[in-house]
Amino acid sequence: MKYVVGARGSKLSMAQTNWIISELKKVNPDCEYEIKPITTKGDTDTRPLFAIDQKGIFEKEIDKAVAEKEIDFAVHSLKDVPSQLDDDLIIASVPKREIVNDVFISSDGSSLDEIKPNSVIGTSSLRRAVQVRRKRSDVTVKSIRGNIETRIKKISGDNYDAIVLAHAGISRLGVDVAFTSLSTEDFSPSPGQGAIAIVARIDDSQTIEMLKKIEDSDTRLEIEAERALSDFIDSGCRFPLGAYATSDGSKMTLTVYAFSVDGEQSLQVTRSGDKNNPKLLGKLVGEELRSKGINDLALNWREKVDEWNTT
Repeated sequence: MKYVVGARGSKLSMAQTNWIISELKKVNPDCEYEIKPITTKGDTDTRPLFAIDQKGIFEKEIDKAVAEKEIDFAVHSLKDVPSQLDDDLIIASVPKREIVNDVFISSDGSSLDEIKPNSVIGTSSLRRAVQVRRKRSDVTVKSIRGNIETRIKKISGDNYDAIVLAHAGISRLGVDVAFTSLSTEDFSPSPGQGAIAIVARIDDSQTIEMLKKIEDSDTRLEIEAERALSDFIDSGCRFPLGAYATSDGSKMTLTVYAFSVDGEQSLQVTRSGDKNNPKLLGKLVGEELRSKGINDLALNWREKVDEWNTT
């Protein structure tokens, strides 16, 4: 049996897809896999991510190919997948998650605490930008785009002194670079960070059964809690939210951070619940955040982003 696998053409996406294929071959040794690179809107639109008022910019074209049977399944960074897929598609499998932390990489090896005042820190994420400013109000945060290796090279030039990236990307690419791991308390990750989603057609039971063999049940439940929360709050690139769930036996704990644009205001909620009912946990945390005023923070962000996009 041969499967055609769709993914973005970036080095990170190819590394993730090849890892998925290697895991599938362990449990399906008689199957063959062909990778079909597909270009997405997120690959061709060079604006800052917050300026693109559209969900699914890194996956829409690939999932369309799944739905139209041009490919059998798609491999995505889960954080790029909208909480609502088309009715004919399903996240068929979620393999074991990578480390969720962000990392700090500087030109001189300094940590975020050590780096000189007035240094320029690069990130494409509003969430990371505000968390950097909360830790170091004396540095400048500047938008940066490009693949991981390109961003790392940029700190050797004149425009950036350091960057903040996801640990998962560094690990999957096998990049040999010195970095400082950032705590989830100071740098709460994006919902779904470090996880991979494999999308298939909902009526393709044979492919779904094959993909389920590499599913990690704890990772699936954790990302369901995080995505339920994100969907309830309707967060995204234009409203940064940090959220991560952890499992311990039959219990799951979901921790969420949200900030105002200037970082002066913050909300933090931690709640535990039944691991096997993750969507309820996400909803309950969302309700608590609403009671604490998260809608005002969200409006503050969206108004500011609209202002940035018109200047």
